[in-house]
Amino acid sequence: MIVDRLAIVGTGLIGGSFALALKQSGAVREVLGVGRNPARLTVARELGLIDRAADWAEAGQADCILLAMPVGETEAVLNKLAPHLKAGAIVTDAGSTKANVVEAARAALGTRFADFVPGHPIAGSEQSGPGAARADLYQGKRVVLTPQAETRAGAIAMVRTLWEATGAQVETLEAAQHDRIFAAVSHLPHLAAFALVDDLAQRADGDTFFRFAASGFRDFTRIAGSSPEMWRDIALANRGALVAELDAYLASLQVLRSAVSADDAEALLAIFSRARAAREHWLKTQDV
Repeated sequence: MIVDRLAIVGTGLIGGSFALALKQSGAVREVLGVGRNPARLTVARELGLIDRAADWAEAGQADCILLAMPVGETEAVLNKLAPHLKAGAIVTDAGSTKANVVEAARAALGTRFADFVPGHPIAGSEQSGPGAARADLYQGKRVVLTPQAETRAGAIAMVRTLWEATGAQVETLEAAQHDRIFAAVSHLPHLAAFALVDDLAQRADGDTFFRFAASGFRDFTRIAGSSPEMWRDIALANRGALVAELDAYLASLQVLRSAVSADDAEALLAIFSRARAAREHWLKTQDV
């Protein structure tokens, strides 16, 4: 057993899967669930993700608390939690952006900021809620920690050990670097998928387009089924890096538009070939 009592704030896909994996591996004795929706907490308990619902005072007495709600709620949640944190309690998060989360934690936790370990599991699904949680979600997946200079070594070690108990591979990055990387490889693709689906949906004859859409469209737009609230918060939280990536992507699309308009077969073939080779190389590195 790694911790006696774990508290999860947000018992959906991410938090619920973390709890379920740790319970099944014997890494935790008791899991408390905290959330704004009592019905969801009841479902989480019925599914065995948590042992019981708790209030902020109880959650603060846990050995480790995972924040697994939209990143825009981080400071408000930590403000509620901070007065109740017992000595030695470790707080971590699973947010997709890190610089803003670090700033929020520093403001809310004060002298307890050293007990906060920023984290981001690189796993997920377009599904959400307790019913989407599964024990193997993190198996073989990467988890990025972005500890600060003040972060206690013991807190980092504890959070690393917990994630490893879920089957994840833990790495560390600097927070700003994390946000630049994920603006490109995660946040931008989600915005592109949302934009395409919304564009077709707003057309007068959109139903006709959707009627003929097949597997390629379904694969590309799968992530547009993700939580709108969560992705609104991510887009705003990482707006600096994301705007830069949107500009770069728009420039690439403009190059493609120019090549198509000019009937430039060579340019199109060169772009498509480079992209295909890069994707195949990436997939090979994932299999290692």
